[in-house]
Amino acid sequence: MPAEPSDAATRPDAATRPDPGLRPDAAARHEVAARHDAVERRELIRALVEERGFVGVADLAAAFGVTSVTARTDLDVLERGGALRRVHGGAVPSGEAARPAREPSLEEALETSIGPKQRIGAAAAALVASGQSIIVDVGSTGLQLARALRARRELEDVTIFTNGLAIALELEPEIPRFSVVVTGGTLRPRQHSLVHPLAGSMLDEVHVDLAFVGCNGVHPARGATNRNLPEAEVKMLMVRASARSILLADASKLGEVHLGRIAPLDAFDALVTDASAPAALVAELEETGLPVQLAG
Repeated sequence: MPAEPSDAATRPDAATRPDPGLRPDAAARHEVAARHDAVERRELIRALVEERGFVGVADLAAAFGVTSVTARTDLDVLERGGALRRVHGGAVPSGEAARPAREPSLEEALETSIGPKQRIGAAAAALVASGQSIIVDVGSTGLQLARALRARRELEDVTIFTNGLAIALELEPEIPRFSVVVTGGTLRPRQHSLVHPLAGSMLDEVHVDLAFVGCNGVHPARGATNRNLPEAEVKMLMVRASARSILLADASKLGEVHLGRIAPLDAFDALVTDASAPAALVAELEETGLPVQLAG
């Protein structure tokens, strides 16, 4: 007489069946509770990001006892809802730092992060000495640098190259204390910048002491990037035309990556950013060998 099949032989594999301790209604309640836990966890994550300014994926995984995949999923869900902004290794508050749908004009950029950009401009201007030749890149932070240079009344005999028409006009009243040289090129209306063709002709012929280069993104692995390809190419030429290159970027740019690569971080001698930059992001940038100066 054939043996009766055992219970183990007739039960479905444990890995493919629901917990036998849960009745159908209990299993449904368990699923709802799991979703509820995810909602609560994401609300706590949102609050942590707001409180700390930056939270890393590894920190979230350890704090909530979930995998790094789950932590990244939580951050992605929160970013889609506008609660935070994903950056390299984690997330920062959304606030005004969210990436705009289009490139802002110079005038619009001047209205954002005014205090941080002024402090970055002042810290950068402090690096300039009389008798030096420098490049000041186009942009709202570059314009704040130009204003800070004007305020340093002891400076003299400084030669300033720029591809920004607004920067050249800002510096014009300081002639002959400053010599102001416009690079030439094709005018881009939104930033009032001069780009290729012909923008690189002058930069190929000079070698300055310092270049102050702006950007839209600073990333530990991807380097300095810009959303506009023609401007990115001119910025690259500025780096090559200088003995020392200083990257200027407010905290909202850290961890960001954009379309046009300017240069890897090892092409720069320092980054000047503002004191609100998340400590974890600053540490990651410094680990690449890039000195970071916080403009307070």
